[in-house]
Formats: sequence, C-alpha cells, structure tokens
Amino acid sequence: MKIRRQARIVALQTLFEVSCVGHDAQTVLRERLEESTLPPEGAAFAEALVRGVLNHQAQLDAILQAVAPQWPLAQMARVDVNILRIALFEIVVDRQTPVKVAINEAVELAKLFGSDASGRFVNGVLGTVVTKLRESGN
Repeated sequence: MKIRRQARIVALQTLFEVSCVGHDAQTVLRERLEESTLPPEGAAFAEALVRGVLNHQAQLDAILQAVAPQWPLAQMARVDVNILRIALFEIVVDRQTPVKVAINEAVELAKLFGSDASGRFVNGVLGTVVTKLRESGN
C-alpha cells in the first residue's frame, strides 16, 4: 500500500476517534503513528491532514452542508463525514493533491471503512463540490 494512502488511513482513524469520543487529537495521532509502519514523510502527511481538517473543520462542514443539505452532518455516518472532511481539505484548502487523486483516495477509503453505499455517496458529494468550484471559477 502506498505511503500517502497509509497516511490517510491513519488520519481517518485519528479523526474518527476524535469525533466519536472526543479524545485529544495529538495523543490519538501519536498512538496511531506508533502502531503504523509509516516512514517520516508519511507521518508528516498524516499529521498535516489531521491538523488541517481540525483547523478548518467549520469551513469544511459548511461546504458539506451546502452541497448535501438533505443530509445533516449529525445524520451522516461518522466515517463518511471524516473521509469527506479529509478530501475537502485536500481539494479546497491545501490544494497540493490533484482533485482526481483526492476523490479517488476518498472513494477507496469509503469502500474500505464505510458501508456498501459509502463509496457512491462520497463520490457524489465530492463531484458536486468540484462542479460548484468550477462554476464559481475556483
């Protein structure tokens, strides 16, 4: 498995635990990294994703609500919400990952960790985000 996918998995596990039980993000991330075999550049990427999602969570959640108003965040599966937050951070805020790669990685995470419908749901939401960004010229 590629280093960046492993890093996204670590970030997802961290964000999921933080969102479900409210543990300290740095502590959870440190524990997940200790359990992983990520090289330093992978650990740095995972840390950047976690920090970025947490620092921009209000903005990311507002985007989610705007593109999926029929699905309030409280009603979405926590794993799907956190996958979407990671992808949105990469697409909207960080902009270091190509959009197609960010979407593909999010869909793969959804297939690995979500329900049977998660992959389609994540793909649909992110597709809507990208369409709206293009329409607005971003």
